[in-house]
Amino acid sequence: MPEYATVTYLEADQADRRFERIIGKSAALESVLEQVEQVASTGSTVLIEGETGTGKELVAHAIHNASQRVGRAFIKLNCAAIPLDLLESELFGHEKGAFTGAITQKIGRFEMGDKGTLFLDEVGDIPPALQPKLLRVLQEQEFERLGGGRTHRVDVRLVAATNRDLVKMVARGQFRSDLYYRLNVFPILLPALRERREDIPALVTHFVQILSHRMKKQVDSIPPETMAAFQWYSWPGNIRELQNLVERAVILSRDGVLPNPLHKKQTEFMIPSLHHTRTFHSSMTLEDSDHALILETLEQAGWIVGGPRGAAARLGLKRTTLIAKMRRLGISRPIPQEGTDVFGVAREDAQI
Repeated sequence: MPEYATVTYLEADQADRRFERIIGKSAALESVLEQVEQVASTGSTVLIEGETGTGKELVAHAIHNASQRVGRAFIKLNCAAIPLDLLESELFGHEKGAFTGAITQKIGRFEMGDKGTLFLDEVGDIPPALQPKLLRVLQEQEFERLGGGRTHRVDVRLVAATNRDLVKMVARGQFRSDLYYRLNVFPILLPALRERREDIPALVTHFVQILSHRMKKQVDSIPPETMAAFQWYSWPGNIRELQNLVERAVILSRDGVLPNPLHKKQTEFMIPSLHHTRTFHSSMTLEDSDHALILETLEQAGWIVGGPRGAAARLGLKRTTLIAKMRRLGISRPIPQEGTDVFGVAREDAQI
């Protein structure tokens, strides 16, 4: 009989965590949550960095929920989604008659977030002309509405996020260096989904559970070949892309079984040279699939673990993560080369 992954509710210890909306137990994710706990109670400004779709807003919510401001307002604004000529008004508000069309007074996001948390997503898209005013409110906690002369004071905890390289923007003169240093008090770098592949099964199960309930469709099982395809796709769009593809799979599901929604063209993003030859049998468990894929990758890489041509790079994993997986799965080189251990790792030099 083929083995299937059963769609069930999250494990109790996962559901009871303080950050219940953040799914996963990988070392990379646990490191992020540890940083969240360290900074949450301080009130300091946090800069969340990472690729698009890695869950920056969820982490901002987690910071707010673990802080003394929980229960107060959590206000968010995507700076890239607001036209530049309206962004100042959105942030700081405006007085009646401040510009054509300003027929009433408007409260900005900083006032809305007073005593709470303001999450500014895509902060790298704030235009240079507006950056001094943002710097002032961060330093002095005061500002004036557009078209007004009265100074307003607020107590706002700022959490900012970006997928852009602010250091390079500072070097090009596109972002103020003093504003960058003020935002970068406590940086948190979110890992890409390909760097935390061990969390993918839990994420897939979580999204299947939510989406099948929303669509009123019964999805009871996930075939191992479907889960393996999810686990080894490179996910350039990260968790957001994963959620969208799970939604597609739920729509296409029949007889309670989740199909593989990844098309042949999408598999071009999978691990180089492997997706043409790998076959996942219906009787294989995820651990079996991991063992077979890692072993084949090591053989194709000549048992080189690290370096740009090594197995870790091909699998999209950190070298240390791959070594840990090899030890857990009992994978070792049949005949170690001189100067390396049974895992193909140089005894003197970690980079091979």
